[in-house]
Formats: sequence, structure tokens, C-alpha cells
Amino acid sequence: MKIGFWALSGVCLVASVPLAVVMLNRRSGKLVPVVRVATFNAAMNRANDGELLAELRGGRSAQAARIAEIVQRVGADVLLVCELDRDRAAETARVFAKEYLAVSQRGQAPIDFEYVWADEVNTGVPSGEDLDADGKVGGPGDAFGYGAFPGQYGMALLSRHPILVDRIRTFRTLRWSAMPGALRPPGMSDAAWNVARLSSKSHWDVPVGIGKQLVHVLCSHPTPPVFDGPEDRNGRRNHDEIRFWVDYLTPERAGWIVDDAGHAGGLATDAAFVLMGDFNCDPADGDARREALLELLAHPRVQDPRPRGAAGDTMAKEQWGTNSTHAGDPALDTSDFPDAPGQGPGNLRVDYVLVDKQLAVAQSGVFWPLPRQPGGDLVDASDHRLVFVDIEAR
Repeated sequence: MKIGFWALSGVCLVASVPLAVVMLNRRSGKLVPVVRVATFNAAMNRANDGELLAELRGGRSAQAARIAEIVQRVGADVLLVCELDRDRAAETARVFAKEYLAVSQRGQAPIDFEYVWADEVNTGVPSGEDLDADGKVGGPGDAFGYGAFPGQYGMALLSRHPILVDRIRTFRTLRWSAMPGALRPPGMSDAAWNVARLSSKSHWDVPVGIGKQLVHVLCSHPTPPVFDGPEDRNGRRNHDEIRFWVDYLTPERAGWIVDDAGHAGGLATDAAFVLMGDFNCDPADGDARREALLELLAHPRVQDPRPRGAAGDTMAKEQWGTNSTHAGDPALDTSDFPDAPGQGPGNLRVDYVLVDKQLAVAQSGVFWPLPRQPGGDLVDASDHRLVFVDIEAR
């Protein structure tokens, strides 16, 4: 069931909730309101259906309280949460918003995310085919997206600004084989290929009313490019899940894209957007096929603010190991993965907030304080770091 608080088919964009920050625009010398958009892989996934919801009820989850404090310290206005298990009634996201984010954590200002979008995802949904080519049908590897139950590793968009529910586009059921030039894994049967879905979770286009403008918040969480064999099924899928956005932003390449309501095409050239999520792909390091990501970062409509964290460079040097082989700037890292050579990829930049070039960026950052800085005791609540970008509202 698709959900949203206060469906807003007739919303007045000017009547948006108050903007969080007012900053000086250096170009004009004027104070301008900005909105902070953020993505955070919160690593709030559990082994069993309903387990996370039960843990969250009553505000008793220690991990959720720490995740909420990070969000409150950053002061996000629009937030994509990845790896937040979705129950069948879509209660988990609402409980997290109401009982953790809207409640002060250790003296931080609570945030009332009035609008929530927590749609269905592909994880854990049985496909009926042998998608992982292991010779048998059933289990997490043969779900449309890897998962032990429907909604595991789900995602939710939380916003202080109106979500236009009736204008959302989702692409959860779009078949992988529909993509021209898709990287079909070798060994995947025709039967499996013909039902396989592109999105491991989903791809969302969620219009949000910010000030006087409409901003399309584009969300996805591609599969990690690991946990497979030499066929590189997950690496190929990760590449194509990211390539989806390249085509979606390019009208002449978007004709193959059809949303879950049957409407074809990509994003209009004059539509403003931010694109964010855990892409599970680093521009320079790790095991991913990074060609699609590099094409996205270089897209003529996209600006990459390259958010930086205080501790990224320090932690890469202290943890060393695999990090010593990396070519990318560690200050841009957004994840703290295992560093032992041969056992982990080290710290990578895998979480992104990319912004339409027609939008002005005020500042950006990665919440990764040094251990002795405020919030330094929170970062190990997840193996990812929250990434934010401030955009000027019109």
C-alpha cells in the first residue's frame, strides 16, 4: 500500500513549513533561506519480519535513538533513510519519525517530519525463478531484491515540506531486460532474465514543495556490487541501477523507462531535482563497475557538491590496511567498511546527494566528526555516514 501523511493533491507550495536555515548568498550579499536535504543509510535492518517495528515501539531502541540524534544534530529538512525495514503496513517509518526524530535526543532539537513516504520495495519479494543461478528456486537470492522477507533493507523519505503524493513516480516493477544495453549476467536463464527487476529496492521520483518551487527528490539504493561470483551479477545490476538515473535525466535516452503506473519517459528538462541515496559505488575505489556513476557525475544537468567530513581523512590513515591502496580523496568517504586487506574494501564514498545545476548550493558536508568532537560517539551507530547538502529556496 502506498502511503503518505496528508495527501496533497491541491497543495500550495508557498505555504510550506518554515525553512530551517537562513544563510548569506556570497554572490548577492543577501540573506537567503536554504533547505537541508540529506541521505543516511541507517543500518536499521533486522533478521525477521516485524522485528524492527517491535523494537522501535515505545522509543526503547538504543540504535534508533543514536541515529535520530545524528539527524537532529545535522538538522535535516528532507531525509532519505536507507536500510530501514518496511513492515507490510508501513508503520516502521512513521514510528521512527514520531517516537525518535520528533523527540529530543540528549538535548538536541526534535524534528517533526510531517510527511512520510515509505513505499513497497523489491527486497524479499519472491520472483518464482532462479535469479541467482544456484540451481534451486526460493530464498533471499531469488527474491526480486535480496532479502529474507518483503521490505527488509527498505527505505523511506521523510520531509518537513509537503510531499505531493499524487505526483510520485515509482519504478519498482520495471524489468531489467527493458534497459537497452543492459548488463545481463552470464548464466542467467531466459526465464529468470525475463522476470528480473532492475531495482533491488526501488527507484522513486518524489516531488516535494519547497518554498515556491517544486523539487523532484530522486531516490534509490542499488545493490552492493559484491556477494556474488565471477558472473558479477550484483556488480552488473549495481551499474545498471545507477545508469537508470543517467537515462532518466536524458530525454533522448528515457523512452524505455516506464513507471509502475504505466507512464513512459524521464524527468522533464526544466524540472528541478536532487538525486540521493546509498549507491554502493565509489568513483575511484572498491569493486564496483563505476562507469555509470562517472557518467552520472559528469551529466550536464548534475552538480556534485563533493561533501566532506571532518574525520574521513584521519580515519583512513588510522585504520590503514586497504585504505592505503585507495586513489580517491578520503575526506569524501561516507562509509567505514572493514579495512583488513582481502577482507573488506576499506572506507569508500558510496552515499550521494547530487543537485540539479539550476539549484544553488549553499554548503554541504558528511557527518563524520572526530572522536573527541561533539557527536563523535555516535558515528558507529551505522557503517555509513549521513550526507547533506543545503540548497537555496526560491
